[in-house]
Amino acid sequence: MIKQHIESLVFTTEHPISEEEMKEILDMTFEANVSPQDIENCLMELQQKYAGDEYSFELTHLAGGWQFLTKGAFVDTIGNYLKLTSRKQLSRSALETLAIVAYKQPVSKVELEKIRGVNCDYSIQKLLEKELVTITGRSDGPGRPLLYGTSEKFMNYFGINSLDELPRSKDFKMPDSEIGEAATGEEEVMREFPDNDSEQYES
Repeated sequence: MIKQHIESLVFTTEHPISEEEMKEILDMTFEANVSPQDIENCLMELQQKYAGDEYSFELTHLAGGWQFLTKGAFVDTIGNYLKLTSRKQLSRSALETLAIVAYKQPVSKVELEKIRGVNCDYSIQKLLEKELVTITGRSDGPGRPLLYGTSEKFMNYFGINSLDELPRSKDFKMPDSEIGEAATGEEEVMREFPDNDSEQYES
């Protein structure tokens, strides 16, 4: 019976739900101490169940929790749907900024702009609004600028469990050419991340 309750929790939540969250909710539901091992066993059974060919989605562990995701065979179909319906996709500018934050974090706005060669105010603001980037503190340098890093939502967005799973990339280099031209390291990262040619978010 616990398995069905776990299944309903994963199905309902909009974010990956951790085993600790599941235990807390199940303890409240059954007014008893549910064993973490029982939860883990149920998750393994559910993962095996949805691995079958009759299901178009699977139970996946990512970002420290569990979530139902569409299987790879149906990615193109879902991608076409999102192209038609999504009005809040990341712009190329935001993706470039996000990629730099992911690899250089914690990083200040000044460092971001040195790497990209353009003003990053708009991209940073939109990434903060989307909760893909978070403020991690302040630098000890002159003016003590804010430092930025990626969030848990970032890992969910790209389907990874930790930053160690990011594609390997060369170190970022300062652009030696005209303002606005991508640095070598940035070009390397952009080949690893999805591309989107839209100019801005829709607010």
